[in-house]
Amino acid sequence: MALFTVTSGSAQFPLPLGEWDIVGEAYNPPYSYDPEVLGQGDGETYTFPPGPNSPVGVVWIDLSKEHYGLHGTPEPETIGRAQSSGCVRLTNWDAARLAQMVSQSTQVIFEA
Repeated sequence: MALFTVTSGSAQFPLPLGEWDIVGEAYNPPYSYDPEVLGQGDGETYTFPPGPNSPVGVVWIDLSKEHYGLHGTPEPETIGRAQSSGCVRLTNWDAARLAQMVSQSTQVIFEA
């Protein structure tokens, strides 16, 4: 068992309540910015390089809800304070630790 401080959701992108599966993990993933997915209208999409300073940090734990995951952040001071775009954001070190604790047989439950 573990307990992590997280940032989860916002008024525009609430945490997706329900039961979800983990469909995969990506370490040091690139991040593809798509303004349409983030509710910011049409615009140019582009990719941030992988690494600890990427918007999704050092790991992306992909959920069965499209565009949602558990991931790190390059701004650990925002965890528990700022809002997210629906995903669950953790510090990079907590996200890396969590990724070692879960598998595709782990069920993810978000409750209010």
